[in-house]
Amino acid sequence: MRQFLIPLMLLIPISVNAQSGGQHPQHGSMPMDHQHHMMMQQGGHASQHQMTQEPTQPGQDAFAAVQEIVQILEADPRTDWSKVNIDALREHLVDMSNVTLAAQVKAEPFEGGIRYVVTGAGPVVGSVQRMITAHAATMNGYTGWQFKATNVEGGAVLEVRVPESDAAKLKALGFIGVMTRGMHHQEHHLMIARGEHPHG
Repeated sequence: MRQFLIPLMLLIPISVNAQSGGQHPQHGSMPMDHQHHMMMQQGGHASQHQMTQEPTQPGQDAFAAVQEIVQILEADPRTDWSKVNIDALREHLVDMSNVTLAAQVKAEPFEGGIRYVVTGAGPVVGSVQRMITAHAATMNGYTGWQFKATNVEGGAVLEVRVPESDAAKLKALGFIGVMTRGMHHQEHHLMIARGEHPHG
């Protein structure tokens, strides 16, 4: 009996080592939970990279206005490129900038309205005259407001008459606020770019 027990006892350490050896990671291997953690981190970094926002602003308002019109024209299969005139739109935007930022405005209230004397120097004069004449022609009668434009030396005069109920509103808007009313500028930009004449 002892003859059989001794060889059996000698085999036990070998069996234990064989079983435990399969449980230890080999050199260069990585436990599964650590691999999963690394993959999650890498995936997180990739997601953050994909979620990074791209810039949307072109950096200049007039440039953005032209860009918007060009995109509309390119998306419209009916666009007649033989008539498109983007340079004309640019000139109109220059006029708008001159009137908004470079012109001098003097407000003269009178019974029932306000008279705006708008002047400038150099190219601003032409911008003022074109913008005020066109705006008065487009907006006259809109919501009961009456517009009259007169060219003068150095610029133009815009006379605005409103119902008594709108007197406070007219005063609050001022000249440039009055010029923005109507939301027709966007439509006119597209018409100008298409080679049309929105102001006749």
